Amino acid sequence: MKLCNFEIGLDKPIFLIAGPCVIESEALALETAGYLKEITDQLGIPFIYKSSFDKANRSSHNTFRGLGVDAGLKILEKVKQQIGVPVLTDVHEDTPLEEVAKVVDVMQTPAFLCRQTNFIQNVAKQGIPVNIKKGQFLAPWDMVHVAEKAKATGNEQIMVCERGVSFGYNNLVSDMRSLAVMRNTGCPVVFDATHSVQLPGGQGTCSGGQREFVPVLARAAVAVGISGLFMETHPNPAEAKSDGPNSWPMHRIKELLEILITLDHAVKSSSLIETTL
Repeated sequence: MKLCNFEIGLDKPIFLIAGPCVIESEALALETAGYLKEITDQLGIPFIYKSSFDKANRSSHNTFRGLGVDAGLKILEKVKQQIGVPVLTDVHEDTPLEEVAKVVDVMQTPAFLCRQTNFIQNVAKQGIPVNIKKGQFLAPWDMVHVAEKAKATGNEQIMVCERGVSFGYNNLVSDMRSLAVMRNTGCPVVFDATHSVQLPGGQGTCSGGQREFVPVLARAAVAVGISGLFMETHPNPAEAKSDGPNSWPMHRIKELLEILITLDHAVKSSSLIETTL
């Protein structure tokens, strides 16, 4: 599949979607996008910058949601122009989709909304690539139906993304088998290494997380064989306004990516990687 200006798939090198969870300021967006572009250029990894102008699924209405669609899109447009990278952002049921699609290169649908048929199809109808997060409540084989809904609009640029499944209260677990199962959608599979270590609502009014396990799950997912990796990162996760506990420290991303590139090459060079089950 063609994504932005590069090809993706099990026969292609891994690509990266990364950035802070939410747009906190123009300065932070430009700083993080520039740093990540520099690192991915050095390593030869196709890169898409990610940050959200609105996080509608926060645990509490008192927590920071973002700068809003107007300010957020202006910042993402500046990131594209000044840094020279494609950009991705989350969209929701009340998002002005046509307006967003004029600026961003990829739209992402939140996990909680993956069963909302009208929403999924309205996003896909915008005609740009879509990364569909699998719900924390959904079996991996059921993503076939979600992908079919999206592709029924005529948009074939659909990706499916694993971000863990609910495992008791305030906890998630990543079943690595799901990455292979979701290949049956016919879509490139992406693994979200940072939301998979989230502890939803684990701090009462906000989610907790175990960022120390991000490298563990990222290595495991790449060893299974995936098309892309999603990773939220921040210069100072302790001060991040959203999802800090499960964000990976930006100054440590290069060493992690170097390991993942090596694993990705080894796995995709093998005849043992399964394309379908």
